[in-house]
Amino acid sequence: MAQDKKTRKVIAVNRKARHDYFVDETYEAGIALYGTEVKSIRAGQVNLKDSYCKVENGELLAIGVRISPYEKGNIFNRDPLREKKLLMHKKEILKLQQYTQRDSYTLIPLSLYFSGAHVKMEVGLCKGKKLWDKRESDAKAEAGREIARYAKQQSRRDDY
Repeated sequence: MAQDKKTRKVIAVNRKARHDYFVDETYEAGIALYGTEVKSIRAGQVNLKDSYCKVENGELLAIGVRISPYEKGNIFNRDPLREKKLLMHKKEILKLQQYTQRDSYTLIPLSLYFSGAHVKMEVGLCKGKKLWDKRESDAKAEAGREIARYAKQQSRRDDY
């Protein structure tokens, strides 16, 4: 049973977030969901693209997270783009609020996953990248791929 709590099954990843932002810190937050939303998440019908989080009235809300309606949910389905309440400790929420107001940080959902039986969201405290930052990180990634390709070719030559 202790092993079940440690399992982490990733449902959705916001790849665009790591391209558009520098991620300084990450936090884990629970999400307040309804039954049909959980069933839809289990089916993998989630989109984190163009979503963000904000602190409003002392609560952390995820905005733009699209959970498609469950096929068999009929009248119990909720609005796919409704604001989802994220569950974190009050001190953490206040800390994040201070960062976003004072230091021009943004809260971005990075991934959605199952931690045991619970749905969790990884939220990143991010700063936006400029165009040259994006080019630089793309160049580094391409250089890494080139090195890996070259090393793979060398290992193949050594095998013969």
